[in-house]
Amino acid sequence: MCLQKMLRKMVTMRRILHVKGDVICTMLLLILFCLLLYARQVVLSSGWDRPVWKLEVHGSTSSSRTLLGASGAKVIPESPVFTSRPSEPQLPLCKPQDKSKPPQAKSKPQVKSKGKSTLRRKNVVPTKAACKALPTMPPFDFEGYLREKDNRDFKLLIDQPEKCHIIGADKEEGGGSKGSTKPPYMLIAVKSIAADFDKRQVVRRTWGKEGLFQNGVSIRTVFLLGVPRNRTALPLWDRLLTYESQTFRDILLWDFDDTFFNLTLKETHFLKWVNSTCPHVKFIFKGDADVYVNVENILEMLQGQKPDEDLFVGDIIIHAKPIRRRNSKYFVPEFVYGGGLYPNYAGGGGFVMSGHTARRLSSACQQVELFPIDDVFLGMCLQLISVKPLRHQGFRTFGIPRPSAAPHLQTFDPCFYRELMVVHSLSVPQIWLMWNLLHDPKLSCHNRTSPTSLPFRWRGRVGETVGEETDYGEKEVFLMH
Repeated sequence: MCLQKMLRKMVTMRRILHVKGDVICTMLLLILFCLLLYARQVVLSSGWDRPVWKLEVHGSTSSSRTLLGASGAKVIPESPVFTSRPSEPQLPLCKPQDKSKPPQAKSKPQVKSKGKSTLRRKNVVPTKAACKALPTMPPFDFEGYLREKDNRDFKLLIDQPEKCHIIGADKEEGGGSKGSTKPPYMLIAVKSIAADFDKRQVVRRTWGKEGLFQNGVSIRTVFLLGVPRNRTALPLWDRLLTYESQTFRDILLWDFDDTFFNLTLKETHFLKWVNSTCPHVKFIFKGDADVYVNVENILEMLQGQKPDEDLFVGDIIIHAKPIRRRNSKYFVPEFVYGGGLYPNYAGGGGFVMSGHTARRLSSACQQVELFPIDDVFLGMCLQLISVKPLRHQGFRTFGIPRPSAAPHLQTFDPCFYRELMVVHSLSVPQIWLMWNLLHDPKLSCHNRTSPTSLPFRWRGRVGETVGEETDYGEKEVFLMH
């Protein structure tokens, strides 16, 4: 009996020890696994195993003169000529940076400005993916923007002082003597960036074409640009703009970084330029380079309007609330704008104003504190001078939505565009195609009604206000079928 008890105790002890050994092994394996996970996290956070991204820029096989078609162009002595560096610097490798440290300021542009020449180059924090175009921008440095917002006067690097002096205009219209000048009836101002040469070209050859229209109405066009923030992405950008200015005489270039939140500077500097260089212009159309504009419809709308009275017409957005989502392109924190609603403002795709209103806005915008969204900033200036912007249904700065009652409808139809003023977010081929379709003598549409008396209507869409959390300007123009 004693021997059996002892054997039972030994068997029980062996079982207990065996179970404890399994538990100990399991615990050791778990500890080892945790150590491996911790080591992997340390390696990833240090960036040791991150691949090095390298961005290569291939030069174009065609020269700037070939692209511009400027073989027989005359060089204007007054146009500024930029001096380029002997060799363009190589692009740096895209390395991860500590977000806690502010980015270093980039080198100054090759043409230095006098006076206040500090450019806003701390707007965007570089990240590892800076080598590729991202759908969402890195966080914007709003605090830096507020610190530098008083720096609002930048030098004009390329000017067009004769743009609003139309020689012989009086004689062409039946009066005056040879050599007399007259301001244009309408000035077209287009926001652009240096790299968008193709967009400027299609505007010049289509709806932005200069010349005399019906009843001797004269139109002139200018493009509004700043200095490219990444000057190595477009080699010889300064030469490109110099040749372009000499050839077409329609480039206005200012010495500030051409970024999204610096579009407000483009607004204020253009209004100042109008006040000093083109003070007697009767009407102004201002818009983007990716819009299609029916200039004939705008001229028809302006018939009977007085240029010496206030007028501001466009796709007016009312009761819009500031967007507080950080991943939005239009995100504005409360410490930048604490109000619950924005003032009424026009969508930046395109709007029309009288010369009188433009001159008043030039003075008002010098009094209003700069705001990073240029459309809203202009609405603030309009509010200061007590001008109520008028909404016209022909301005489609959010594109043409397909009516729910007719899902089969093709909205990219020249007969629709024929009744509109402005349609936003078209590509270069679409602008060229629509221009030729509308000017095709074989085009057949129903009897056209005057856009001023019976504007084009989409049932259920007209008069809608933009609600909360709407990302303005990010809608598609038409749906693919």
